[in-house]
Amino acid sequence: MYEATIDALRRGAAAEALTAARATVDAQPQDPVAHRLLSAALRMGGDRDAALAAIDRAIALVPEDAQQHLERAGLLLDGRQLDEAQASLARAVGLDPNKFPAYVLQAQLAIGRGDLDQAESLIKTAARIAPEDPQVTALEGTLALRRGDADRALSILSQASQRHPDEAILRHALGFAYVAKGHFAFAEQAFRSLLERYPSNPLRAMVADLVRRQGRPGEAVDELLPILENGGGSPALQRLIGEMELEAGRTESALTRLKGVLVEQPRDRRTIAAASEAWRRGNGAEDARATLETLLAEHPDVPDLWYARLLFEPFASDAARVVVERWLAAMPDFVPALEARATIHQQAGEMEQADAIAHRITEINPGHAGAELRVIDNLMRSDPDAAVNQVESLLARARDEGVKRMLRQLLGRTFDAAGQYDAAAATWAELHAEAVPQRLPLPPLGDGVPELPPMAPVPEQAPGVAFLWGAPGSLVERVALTLDNARMPMLADRFGSRPPRDPMQRYGTTAALSDGSLDPSFLVNQWRATHAARGVKDGRIIDWLLWWDNTLLLALRPHLPEARLLFVLRDPRDMLVDWLAFGAPMPFALESPETAADWLAKALGQIADLRDGGLFPHSLIRLDDIAHDPAAIAQSIGDALGVQLPALSDGAQGPDRYASGHWRHYAEALAPAFAILAPVAERLGYPAR
Repeated sequence: MYEATIDALRRGAAAEALTAARATVDAQPQDPVAHRLLSAALRMGGDRDAALAAIDRAIALVPEDAQQHLERAGLLLDGRQLDEAQASLARAVGLDPNKFPAYVLQAQLAIGRGDLDQAESLIKTAARIAPEDPQVTALEGTLALRRGDADRALSILSQASQRHPDEAILRHALGFAYVAKGHFAFAEQAFRSLLERYPSNPLRAMVADLVRRQGRPGEAVDELLPILENGGGSPALQRLIGEMELEAGRTESALTRLKGVLVEQPRDRRTIAAASEAWRRGNGAEDARATLETLLAEHPDVPDLWYARLLFEPFASDAARVVVERWLAAMPDFVPALEARATIHQQAGEMEQADAIAHRITEINPGHAGAELRVIDNLMRSDPDAAVNQVESLLARARDEGVKRMLRQLLGRTFDAAGQYDAAAATWAELHAEAVPQRLPLPPLGDGVPELPPMAPVPEQAPGVAFLWGAPGSLVERVALTLDNARMPMLADRFGSRPPRDPMQRYGTTAALSDGSLDPSFLVNQWRATHAARGVKDGRIIDWLLWWDNTLLLALRPHLPEARLLFVLRDPRDMLVDWLAFGAPMPFALESPETAADWLAKALGQIADLRDGGLFPHSLIRLDDIAHDPAAIAQSIGDALGVQLPALSDGAQGPDRYASGHWRHYAEALAPAFAILAPVAERLGYPAR
């Protein structure tokens, strides 16, 4: 009676199964099995609502059948009706406590909603029923992964995959474990094997993303194109492919694709950003202006379109003024537009107009950080004591702890402007001391210059390699910004959320090199092994390091002699004041000015040792007198690298910092710390007083 339906279901013939199932139901309307099979046929054909109605009819006929409740839960999961699915699963378990699939699905739901303790309990129950089942092992590995233990997850899943090489659920979980460990090539292999057996757009997109993460964006595009060819090209996928094409250097193709998405979704910020970058790379300013003007005519209330339109006018130019005035006409009193207008006034030296707009913003949006800061900046120029009072007033009203910390940092700067240097130093030191538990410890430093191996000869036609480092307060970030602006192969990913996993990132490297537990050649090989994932294609790289120690020369001298070191310097005492007042690119713990000075003295002493001993090719980029001169910074870097670099535009290097020699105002307030720094300052050529 059921053979025709079951056979069609096994063959995936949805239409045949549906015809046979309907005939069976018509012949036996009170048969629950007939309704179950009809539900399965409808589900295969994509009619989930009708399938749900059919299984509900089967349950009404035999309400105590656990399998039927389990199948109902599956349909509800397909429709993302998670709470109702959970209820059906609970009913299935209540009817049959040994219903293994119900525990598996319940555990998956628990993991999905983040209830990891409940998931663990359900997994244990499932394991008692079927301890060797691959679904249990997959859940155990996934649970370990969700708890942050990627090593345990990888161990569980890799061993299980060896025992059950054809189990898709294990390969799927194993792929995510590899991703968590950063083993993208292995993850690609796992998901690609699944894609070959179970072709699907989500799996293809996963493989493409992993290919992209390995630095092969062009291949990633090729992986995704079949989805478009099969009619599965959503705007989000078109945008993703456009972004990958842009990354692969296919600027023209990327722009064509992204413009198509932008016309369809003119409010999508990510598309606007990607298209703007494509226009910039392709020197398409005229096309950008024309396209954006067309979109703005229909959508004048989209701020991101106005932001993009401003990108294609010279900064603070008359043309930019016109765009901002049109923006304000379309969106009166819109704070970001007012901020843009104030910035143009400030760049033109029209401080009175800029300050007036800042006051207007505080009227529209009381407590607006940018406007309040502009008002305070004005007061620091005209009436520093009033600036102190203004910040103290804001502090008294602030409720958010993050806002309070920012205001206290600013209070120190207003104390500085008012000449209250003891109060400024005390305020900053207190803030840093409070933040120590949330900060990274200072990188450990080796003792003195190790016994170094001889320099190896520089290989012929070796690609350009440089390492950039500057201690906190050196303003090394301005050098990094200049290099990035010039499209040099500068990488700042060590300071981001996904740093490379190589020995040059790890704190223990200094000690491991010193005691011999880390082989120097292995260090360099591991560093090179990260290049593909970091987007390095031809070996050319300027790697901005998190820390520097001369023990790295044990590896660089024999195994990377073609490299050059770029050290950014200022007077160490100015560096300490800057560190206290403005922080650093990486938030290192600063327990006290004296502790910071001691570490700074040792770190800079190593640079002096390297220079005095001629231990490795290097350049010292001193920013003392040029920190506020983008052209001079570009010239200094260019001299070090033997190239010509464009300067950053005015304002692009960030807010002004204290002038060279400002440290002397703190000669009394920071006397103990400065005494620690004086010897290394003299070694580096700075005056003792």
